[in-house]
Amino acid sequence: MRWNKFRLKTTTEAEDIVSSMLMDIGIQGVEVEDKVPLTQADKEQMFVDILPETDVDDGVAYLNFYLEEEEEKEKMLEKVRTELKEMAAYVDVGDCTIEESQTEDVDWVNNWKQYFHQFTVDDVLIIPSWEEVEQKDKDKMIIHIDPGTAFGTGMHETTQLCIRQIRKFVTPETEILDVGCGSGILGMLALKFGAKHSVGTDLDPCAIDATYENMEVNGIAKDQYEVMIGNIIDDKAIQDKVGYEKYDIVAANILADVLVPLTQVIVHQMKQGAVYITSGIINDSDKEFKVKKAMETAGLEVIETTYQGEWVSVTGRK
Repeated sequence: MRWNKFRLKTTTEAEDIVSSMLMDIGIQGVEVEDKVPLTQADKEQMFVDILPETDVDDGVAYLNFYLEEEEEKEKMLEKVRTELKEMAAYVDVGDCTIEESQTEDVDWVNNWKQYFHQFTVDDVLIIPSWEEVEQKDKDKMIIHIDPGTAFGTGMHETTQLCIRQIRKFVTPETEILDVGCGSGILGMLALKFGAKHSVGTDLDPCAIDATYENMEVNGIAKDQYEVMIGNIIDDKAIQDKVGYEKYDIVAANILADVLVPLTQVIVHQMKQGAVYITSGIINDSDKEFKVKKAMETAGLEVIETTYQGEWVSVTGRK
């Protein structure tokens, strides 16, 4: 199937109200392109490796929407133009020019699979469900994982740094907390390495389904792990639910600028002698220094720093 793609030029001031109007008249889904800088609140909600870089806001926004080829596009476009004309009386909607192009129907849900293939982290084979384990890999620890809509396959260097550090410190009595758990891979591997119990927290509700599915596929019993949605940095209810002075290992593979405020909080969840494994830190002396300084300020001793590619992992002990 072919689709008609429309690119509407408007202003950043009007992008929200215009997007709402498009959906109100029956357009399903709108893509927004602008150069509006992220707010501090936005940054604090993004547990990612590197924040996206943006140019200075030029006041221009583009709204992309799609109509099936057989839809009565002229009638729909007439509705759009009429609504925009009325809006112009009370908000700056900009040029309101609309460019049209055509695009092929793509299976976006499954198309990304071509980029994720099996790989190893030392003697651990991480493999998606759509690939087969080769005979030469039968003796490895085999982890089946599909990231789905949650972040984390183990392919990224930051995750591999965490995996290796967790393996060094895990014991049969280990209680591990993974902050920003995504697909659940760190907690799952800790359990496979012999840990007793895993708790994961994340901001994205998709993390719950992804973690449950990946744990089940790998034979992890439900009583061995738990997943919670919420921001442990500033949500007292989540802090209470996670528990205090309870964990032998805390892992946090997230943005360095998030690790700094997180460290001041997470130290209270750690047992005396527990280790705090951080990654997601770009190999930049300033970022590394800030994370180490945050650990020391929180009363932790920095015991190891490891590197892989452009990334750094800093491990501290309470």
